[in-house]
Amino acid sequence: MTRLSQWLLASTSAIALMAGTAQAQDDNRFVVVTHGVPSDPFWSVVKNGAEAAADVVGATVEYRAPSTFDMAKMQQLVDAAVASNPDGLIVSFTDEDALGGVVQRATNNGIPVITINSGGEVARKYGARLHIGQSEYEAGKQAAEHMQELGVEKGLCVNHEQGNQGLDQRCDGFLEGFDGNAEQLATTYDPTSIRNAIVAYLNENSDVRGILTLGALAAEPMIQAMREQGATDMFTLGTFDLSPGILESLEQGGLDFAIDQQQYLQGYLPVMFLDQYVKNGLLPAGDVATGPGFVTQEDAAQVIELSEQGIR
Repeated sequence: MTRLSQWLLASTSAIALMAGTAQAQDDNRFVVVTHGVPSDPFWSVVKNGAEAAADVVGATVEYRAPSTFDMAKMQQLVDAAVASNPDGLIVSFTDEDALGGVVQRATNNGIPVITINSGGEVARKYGARLHIGQSEYEAGKQAAEHMQELGVEKGLCVNHEQGNQGLDQRCDGFLEGFDGNAEQLATTYDPTSIRNAIVAYLNENSDVRGILTLGALAAEPMIQAMREQGATDMFTLGTFDLSPGILESLEQGGLDFAIDQQQYLQGYLPVMFLDQYVKNGLLPAGDVATGPGFVTQEDAAQVIELSEQGIR
């Protein structure tokens, strides 16, 4: 073999080795831990967004969530994620007391953390680099103001996960927006329980004319209850978040508005940002607001197709 041939062979091998090393470095692993139960359509869209971003950047995403709303179980899931030493961690920071310590442990171990959906106002205390979501309190307050513009004088906030910081803040903002002329109804996340609780409450509180639910999981039982009672036209009905069923109700006039926080972006953006951070040390300079935005009957048809695709 000539010296030129030897040099070409060595160069080709070196280039292949460098390419293989670069490919290995690019294959980042990110863990997403949320509080959302599998039956909640909101969180399937978040998961879709995270997986789509992973496909774009060539990363691996592991999505984990408890089977019920359980902060102790979620804490265990975050603990396990930290112990696995991922390249980045994405967490819905639902409860500061339960999650603050484990998030701090992740950041102390050099794992970059981005919080999503809940807890943006406190997450940085524990080393989180960024929050992606919406101001839950302000969104609840805007929901109350929107209902008042539609003529509602007294409202009801249905909370299907009391103790969830984000949902509690939505109700707090709603009550503040009504200057206290509203109440909170705590339920479980079981659809039948939600439906029965709403009907029982309205039977005892005939002056309520506006009802706000805090997610698709609770909105659909509320809409069903109104239809069964023939009372849809008697109330102004609103909810947080979108699903195909909610958009259909909006389009048909069975729901007055939905508050969209673009949860697809809450899955998609943190994966993209963490990938850039790990590779290049790049991050946005501030938190990223994905909502709130109001979707009404006039807007519903435009987003139904995307919702059916798991994007809205």
